Amino acid sequence: MALEFDLKLRLVHGDEVAMGPGKAALLEAIDRTGSISAAARSMNMSYRRAWLLVEVMNRCFAQPVVARAVGGAHGGGAHLTPTGGLVLAEFRKMEAVALAAAQAHGAGMARLLK
Repeated sequence: MALEFDLKLRLVHGDEVAMGPGKAALLEAIDRTGSISAAARSMNMSYRRAWLLVEVMNRCFAQPVVARAVGGAHGGGAHLTPTGGLVLAEFRKMEAVALAAAQAHGAGMARLLK
């Protein structure tokens, strides 16, 4: 029987979750849409919730991960900073390594299941 893994990696910094699966998905959505509000809509999340998550990430990392552009003639928007791109890439690598490690021990666990 093949095991299915559903790992949830979270990077905790002090009392806050600096990065986790939901925050990574939000960063990907911001990168894709160029907007916190559009990213939130695409994830069925309120703008306020998305903004709070961005604030936590920006507070936890040495450099901001998301930069906002205030509205004007060309409208506002948001984009990942270079740090944000690195944080997202490193987090996705960490997830892949964690999944591979769990899968490497899957056979032993499978033998213990009903």
